[in-house]
Amino acid sequence: MKKFIRLLCCVCALVVVLSSVLSASAITYDYGKEIESETVLLINMDTGIPVLEKNVDMIRYPASLTKIMTYIVAYENIEDVYNTRIEIKQEVLNPLLGTGSSMSGLDYKVGEKLTVIDLLNCLMITSGNDAALVLADFVGGGDTQKFVDMMNQKAKDLGCENTHFVNPHGLHDDEHYSSAYDLYKITSYALTLPLFSEITDTATYYCEGDDYPLVTTNYLIDVNRGGDYYYTYAKGIKTGTTDQAGRCLITTAIADGYAYMCICMGAPYQNSDHNGAMTDAKQLLRWALLDLELARMLTTDTPVCEVNVNFTSSDKTILLYPAQTVNTILPKKHNAEDVRVIPDVPESVDAPVTQGDIIGKATVYYKDEAVQTVDLVASEDVERSSFAYTMHMFKVILTSWPFWIAFAIAIILIIIYIALVSNVRNSKKQRRVKKYRRL
Repeated sequence: MKKFIRLLCCVCALVVVLSSVLSASAITYDYGKEIESETVLLINMDTGIPVLEKNVDMIRYPASLTKIMTYIVAYENIEDVYNTRIEIKQEVLNPLLGTGSSMSGLDYKVGEKLTVIDLLNCLMITSGNDAALVLADFVGGGDTQKFVDMMNQKAKDLGCENTHFVNPHGLHDDEHYSSAYDLYKITSYALTLPLFSEITDTATYYCEGDDYPLVTTNYLIDVNRGGDYYYTYAKGIKTGTTDQAGRCLITTAIADGYAYMCICMGAPYQNSDHNGAMTDAKQLLRWALLDLELARMLTTDTPVCEVNVNFTSSDKTILLYPAQTVNTILPKKHNAEDVRVIPDVPESVDAPVTQGDIIGKATVYYKDEAVQTVDLVASEDVERSSFAYTMHMFKVILTSWPFWIAFAIAIILIIIYIALVSNVRNSKKQRRVKKYRRL
């Protein structure tokens, strides 16, 4: 049953993510401030509409953002995260020796058994590379590569096109990469899984039996340690930093009925205390929540245009309505004249027409940028007039060049026939005259 529910969640999340990405067009507004991150994706989570994009399909190193996929694969392949215990083995941790990895203290717990829920918190809160390897070894049955293969298969299942993992923690490898849009798909799916939001939005956590807490690496959600980075509306999710990846962050913000996800990658990193990814994310999320709003541009009960219908008893037109409501994110102080709807419909359609038939399309523009294209459908049924249709076909026949060619050929054949008949008659007459004279 649990496997079925997980599969159902996967399918639903994939449909939501893909439909959002495919149906929504990005309108990158004038943010007006410098952005330190090399890659940025700011997207409204309610509609899937991006409002700011910068190098979103560029291949980048994800660093510890990798652990979002590690969480997904681990959670979906461990039946009971509360009661399953995993032994901490030194040989599993050995690959991290000398790497300067972010750790969650598991090297002090070798030989002990920790619950999976504690390990998931170690993985996501303190970004423990040690927890990533312990979980990967357990789920992979002692084979970390098997776990990595599962990560790559999951990325493929979620529609990721620019992602490839070679480890479960995100330490640098030239063949370990992703993109902002792929990470959006991965993170959107992770948010549908139980406990993910709760864990990634936790600033401090005590593992079973510990007197010292795990402390988040995400200052946007840490009111006590976050300083100027702290943002009261921020929720989760994951940080990441390596020399090659730079500063990276995926976070969300929710306020006044709006939810945004911000993905920042490739902010400068020279072992300094300044985190440009966190600065960018806080400012971008604040800007989106304060300056943007959801605007309804088309509704299914307001006609866009009308079209003539052929083969009816009298001149007939029908109204065309959008097949779906079109909403987008616009600046709160946008001008109404900046929004245009341009229909693409034929001059006329032939009866019969059934209500709901797709007749054409309409594209909604904000200034010069296309927001979305929707189908336009017929508002009513229209029956075909037999008389009108017969007269039309008669007119078509009379005005078609094959008809006139056939007509000309018929006339020529008739003339030839008449000529031949006349010639035959003349010949017979002449023979009768000659016979008479001989008598």
